[in-house]
Amino acid sequence: MKFGDKLKNFFSGKNNINDELYDDLCDLLIEGDFGAAQAYKMSELLKENCKKDTDNLQQKLSQLLEEELKKAKNHNSIPDSGLTAVLILGVNGVGKTTTAAKLCNLYKTQYNKKSILAAADTFRAAAIDQLKIHGEKLDTRVVAHKTGGDPAAVVYDALEAAKSSGIEAVIADTAGRMHTKSALVEELKKIDRVVEAKAADARYLKYLVLDATTGRNAFAQAEIFNSAVALDGVILTKYDSTAKGGVVFSLAVELQLPVVYVCTGEKYSDIELFDKEKFAKEFTGIA
Repeated sequence: MKFGDKLKNFFSGKNNINDELYDDLCDLLIEGDFGAAQAYKMSELLKENCKKDTDNLQQKLSQLLEEELKKAKNHNSIPDSGLTAVLILGVNGVGKTTTAAKLCNLYKTQYNKKSILAAADTFRAAAIDQLKIHGEKLDTRVVAHKTGGDPAAVVYDALEAAKSSGIEAVIADTAGRMHTKSALVEELKKIDRVVEAKAADARYLKYLVLDATTGRNAFAQAEIFNSAVALDGVILTKYDSTAKGGVVFSLAVELQLPVVYVCTGEKYSDIELFDKEKFAKEFTGIA
């Protein structure tokens, strides 16, 4: 059962609106991957908003949740007319490499913008090989070095290649070795410095890829990556499965991180812009 169906069932036929209902709602929001403090705040906010009118609780909750999503910083996802450099960040297994390919395809089909894919996850040979396969399928150049090479050097070469050939976007797939957190942070900071120096005139975007089924662990991942390089936004993968999604509201409120794209399948075209109103309605079981 989708989480939205649980909330829909929770509100269905509720005639006795009392404190116990709001307590139960708080528990249910926690089950939906809200943080405990935020779940309590949201249930109390709904109670306050419904003091005089307890009709349409489900609709009112959806509206309140949409307002929570608006607390994230504004982000324009449309690439500039000049060079755009994108770092795709995240832990292993969330779908970074495929997401890089999807973004490459999106830039090509929606914005007529050619890209170079940079295989900056040099820790895993499989990641390099996978990106090369995507490059062949998308008819897109892939810049790659040997396994174990310097990721920052890969990004540097990709930026150099883009500038010399007039290509308008570099999309870099990076490593996500969370068991060596300090090394990962330093590696990302080095890549960050390279992009800042090599492409100072480019639009520079840092997107964190999060598995929508991960739950509250996704928030911990966002904190770590955001501390290493100031993130611009989040891309949610595997949203087509049993994802609950409550962590998205914590990202917006506590880290001011907007979700920019949602991936809903395996095809290159299965990526779409995040819609705040639609997400809030789906979460509450209205849509």
